[in-house]
Amino acid sequence: MRFEPITWERLAEALAGHADGQTPADGGPWLRIGVDGAPAARPGDLAARLAEALRERGRPVLTVSTGGFLRPASLRYEYGKEDPDSYADSWFDTGALWREVFRPLEPGGSGRILPDLWNPGTDRATRSPYQVLPEGGVLVLHGPLLLGRWFPFDLAVHLSLSPGALRRRTEESERWTLPAFARYEDEVAPAGQADAVVRADDPHHPAWTGPG
Repeated sequence: MRFEPITWERLAEALAGHADGQTPADGGPWLRIGVDGAPAARPGDLAARLAEALRERGRPVLTVSTGGFLRPASLRYEYGKEDPDSYADSWFDTGALWREVFRPLEPGGSGRILPDLWNPGTDRATRSPYQVLPEGGVLVLHGPLLLGRWFPFDLAVHLSLSPGALRRRTEESERWTLPAFARYEDEVAPAGQADAVVRADDPHHPAWTGPG
């Protein structure tokens, strides 16, 4: 896999330009982009830059974080608060993401998306209002462990960190999640499933493969 140096600003512009020329794979009117990466890689930052670049091109954009679709604490912590297998398999409510985010964007759908569902701080439903993404709009979903779940992304971007960089850039209190990301690499091989891979070991000097 060959990587070329790029800035975050140019990366967002290049991804927006590529996405702007795409047709949704299912023939519907909405484009769906996934920005996958461990929290240490800060996928939300790239998602925000990409959303801004798309809006500058005149595209309506709705950005959604998987952090708003965590399961209740009773389910997340069933096997303890620091169980990496639970983090990989059952922390994120993939069923709710399908129901509230992806299905409304299927052909003939309403475009009516719930931007978040659960507040982990209060361990209660957020009760956020639904938002309507107009036809021709773009969903940008960002978070960890996104690939390998059959989400219908038209463009999937993976932020890659070497094991050493992942350990260095992960807060000590969160390092119990590292085995989950090692398992993700072994079982899912996200770099092989993504349309574009960004090497983010140095947060100031990313490099990428280009789209496709």
